[in-house]
Amino acid sequence: QVQLVESGGGLVQAGGSLRLSCAASGRTASYYTMGWFRQAPGKEREFVAARSWSAGITDYADSVKGRFLISRDNAMNTLYLHMNSLKPEDTAVYYCAVAVGYYRDHASRAGYDYWGQGTQVTVSS
Repeated sequence: QVQLVESGGGLVQAGGSLRLSCAASGRTASYYTMGWFRQAPGKEREFVAARSWSAGITDYADSVKGRFLISRDNAMNTLYLHMNSLKPEDTAVYYCAVAVGYYRDHASRAGYDYWGQGTQVTVSS
């Protein structure tokens, strides 16, 4: 059974930084892609960043390029999202997700099989 547990959210002022963590367990040998999505109130869940589990290829939404960095701690099976220069429009619940077995569209919610419970990020102006 795959389990994803996010942590690290909180309240930060605009221009500040946060690091989100996603601890993964279960079937890790079959992971293909891991990603971060976010959902603001009244909006659809949107793609933020993704990383292929083994090859380390990354991709980012245009809105976060140059500010966010997705990384992985191999030994701990933990995915991170380093968020810098935060803006009020980054306020959302952030979710990590994993695609198991093979590649699908990493920027689409449909491309993932398992999701974490989410962690709230609030950026004040």
